[in-house]
Amino acid sequence: MPSLLEIDSVIKSYDDRPVLTDIYLKCETGDIIGMFGRNGSGKSTLLKILFGILAAERKFIRIDGKVFDCPYKTKNELCFLPQHDFLPKYMKAAKAVELYLGKDAVETFFADNILKKLNNNKVSELSGGELRYLEIKLLLKTESKFILLDEPFNGVSPLLVEYIRGLIVESSKTKGIILTDHDYKNVLDVANRYCLIYDGGIKTVTSKEGLIRWGYVPG
Repeated sequence: MPSLLEIDSVIKSYDDRPVLTDIYLKCETGDIIGMFGRNGSGKSTLLKILFGILAAERKFIRIDGKVFDCPYKTKNELCFLPQHDFLPKYMKAAKAVELYLGKDAVETFFADNILKKLNNNKVSELSGGELRYLEIKLLLKTESKFILLDEPFNGVSPLLVEYIRGLIVESSKTKGIILTDHDYKNVLDVANRYCLIYDGGIKTVTSKEGLIRWGYVPG
């Protein structure tokens, strides 16, 4: 049976300005949901509310029928990649992997073309793209059922984008993934379901034509 993540009845305002109004979204393991929306539409806000690190006037979060207020406080339910780096700069890359995945996972984790020579480097010594790739792979390799990715392709070279897309697709065999990125073409290519945050609500779209119809991309 697939696991099911649902967020319902979300209302969020900033300085009395409504940002999200009565949002509902569901994600099953096996899904890769691409979330679109213009700057300020509330994409990152929704992901933070769903993870449990941002308060809302109203929200209702369920995972497999169980209600959660802050899912991040429960082990192996939900992970979140923020737009900014989250690993400590002073930490060695291998140590970070050990803390997240266990000592036995370190060797296998670094056995790929991007990371194979970086296990002894400190986080501060990695390039922006290398660090983004490491953080994404790290979260996708956890046992969490659901992964939220905020701007995973931002500032990443085309080669690394291809590797990241491969990681996302592979991980979706056992996880549900929700991602948002302004690189809409790569989101369209990697996701199997799409939605658009528009005027505080959420619209289901099935293709690029739907994004054109709602004015998100030019025709």
